[in-house]
Amino acid sequence: MDSRGIRRTRSEEEEESYFVSMADMMVGLLFIFIILLLYFALQFRQTTDTLTSAGQTRREILETLKERLDKRLKPYNLTVRIDAETGVLSLPNSILFDTGQFELKPEGRQAVGIVADELAAVLPCYADRLPGGPQCKGKPVAANKIDAIFIEGHTDSDPLSGGDVLRDNMDLSALRATNTFRQLTDAHPELEQLVNRSGHEPVPILGVAGYGERRPVPDARGTPDQIKAQNRRIDLRFLMVTPRSAEGAAMSRILEKPR
Repeated sequence: MDSRGIRRTRSEEEEESYFVSMADMMVGLLFIFIILLLYFALQFRQTTDTLTSAGQTRREILETLKERLDKRLKPYNLTVRIDAETGVLSLPNSILFDTGQFELKPEGRQAVGIVADELAAVLPCYADRLPGGPQCKGKPVAANKIDAIFIEGHTDSDPLSGGDVLRDNMDLSALRATNTFRQLTDAHPELEQLVNRSGHEPVPILGVAGYGERRPVPDARGTPDQIKAQNRRIDLRFLMVTPRSAEGAAMSRILEKPR
């Protein structure tokens, strides 16, 4: 075989080796891609399961509170409404405030005091707490924790008339929510020791918001006056800790452990 034949054979061998190497690399990249795909699918499944579990826990909180409150508020002819999908417990405005007023009526203070009793009994099993805060009694502490509870004031669409303190329904709703918050925490100060530890520092879970007429009840039915009555309300909106913030809270606890 001449030198040209030898060179051609070596070239063919080098070309074959090159393609084998490329094939090995492609197989390796495909394997890495499959591993990454499986990892992200697992992460997605875990996140979905956590969110589903948190939603089920929130439903449990709302249904427990409704059952307990309906029994105790029956003498006041007051029935609470819950929306498990949005995490809302609604208190009708009729017993709480007079028209255009932001101070709780005497029977309103009593009703909110009952709500405070039940929150103080139920929430410690679903929230973190400061040292010395209320203990969970009668059942295990839930794995899914409360992120925040917003006490939200809502009004109907009628313009507010009269009054030097209030400019509009936004002011009225905010002050009603604030006074409800104060009545809750005056009745049970330990509610302020329930916190969310998902961040760097624990923060109280109770907050306040006022929306005026901007968030009417979506499924309200009846006459115009009946719909307005349904829109005048105090909502307690429950938010649960998300998977990402739960992971952050767990990491914070690890880092805070004494070494």
